[in-house]
Amino acid sequence: MITAVLSIAAILYLALQLEDKLRIPSPVGLITLSFLFHTLFGDLFLLTGDSEHFALLVILLLPILLISDSLELKVDELREHGLSLFYLAVVAVALSVVTALLIADTLFGQYDLSTAAIILLFSMVLATDPVSVVSIFSSFKLPHRLKILCEGESLLNDATALIVFVFIGLYALQGGEVTFGYVAETSVVIVLGSALLGVMIGYVGLLVMKTTTNRTAELLVLILTGYGAFELSEHFYALLNLFGAHSHMHLSGILACIFSTVTVHHVLSRAITYGEMRLQKEEKELKRESQAASSSVRLIHTAVQTIKATVEERDRHMRTKEDIQLLAIVANTILFVAMAEIINLDLLWRYKTEIIIMFLATTVIRAMMMAKFAIITNQTERMTNINFRWWGVLTFAGIKGGLSIVMLMMIPPTFGHLEMFKAIVVGVILLSTFVYSAILITLITKNSAVFEKELKEEGGHH
Repeated sequence: MITAVLSIAAILYLALQLEDKLRIPSPVGLITLSFLFHTLFGDLFLLTGDSEHFALLVILLLPILLISDSLELKVDELREHGLSLFYLAVVAVALSVVTALLIADTLFGQYDLSTAAIILLFSMVLATDPVSVVSIFSSFKLPHRLKILCEGESLLNDATALIVFVFIGLYALQGGEVTFGYVAETSVVIVLGSALLGVMIGYVGLLVMKTTTNRTAELLVLILTGYGAFELSEHFYALLNLFGAHSHMHLSGILACIFSTVTVHHVLSRAITYGEMRLQKEEKELKRESQAASSSVRLIHTAVQTIKATVEERDRHMRTKEDIQLLAIVANTILFVAMAEIINLDLLWRYKTEIIIMFLATTVIRAMMMAKFAIITNQTERMTNINFRWWGVLTFAGIKGGLSIVMLMMIPPTFGHLEMFKAIVVGVILLSTFVYSAILITLITKNSAVFEKELKEEGGHH
């Protein structure tokens, strides 16, 4: 185990150095270094060794990645860009699946895939990786609205893709009848139920946080809140059965985790903002009192204590966010090291044609969805207008991640095309990580001056 810790730390250090010195995105560096390490020193240790255990590892680490990304979301920004994010994370995914159904025979006609199989395959490769997007954007100065759209879409898109996969694809594969009414009812119940549960658990976490001023304890409560929301939603049927409901209802762990974390972050941020307003008021009172002929020691002491408490609360929250980010970076490194272990080059080569076809098809579909989004946004004032540069960034921000592997492991082992699906999913993840990242960096670098100008026009910072 010490060898594993040393190896993971060394790989992360080298990946961060490549990012700092050469601007190579950390996901690209991590997966490259992990693959090289596994090729050269694969006998030293194995984190998982197979796809099934890798999927379990993803489920274990996914909430901490969601918590980290959710701490960057602000309720005001979600309200401002809610309509745009709804299109990107929900409508675009639904339209992409419908498009896939229309062209599936052209792409994979020789395999005679059923409607359920097509939905499963495409929903897996539509799920994006927010960690990769955030990592790339952190190295550049981009318009804040563009970052919100890309990062918000990549985070919320996962929940939509997973809902389509489980409640439509798997449901149909197991013989369920998929109707418009079923899809509409299931979607509303899952989204609203997950959101409500997440918000409730978020407020429970806030109540627990009030019992401590210890920064480590606050960090643990935040982790417990996110993981608790994720686990309770995934096993919501067990909670219902405790009250005699006899239900098999599942909710979305991803959505619940996001909503619980955003709730905690929103309330704490509001408290800090209010505290800073009080801080300014107390500073003025303190200054005025100190200049008075007969100063009140008690008033000065109260003001000093208020200032001290406000500063400590603000610093504690900021340091907690930094600690979560560090945990997320380590978790992401572990995932990439484990992914290198499950890459089967012989399998990828055997299905190289199918992988390339799927990669090109999903790229074209995503480009079409983003183009449609640009057309819609330029016809209404209620959505953020998208220009050609932003369209390019949005298109190639669709880097795939480990959640696709989790979905892959949910498919019954008796499914006839499982081997091909494994090759396609892993192959598309690898291609998107390298190809999309390279194109994204090129686009941003080429338009860096224009992006910086747009950022200044927004106010320079947020």
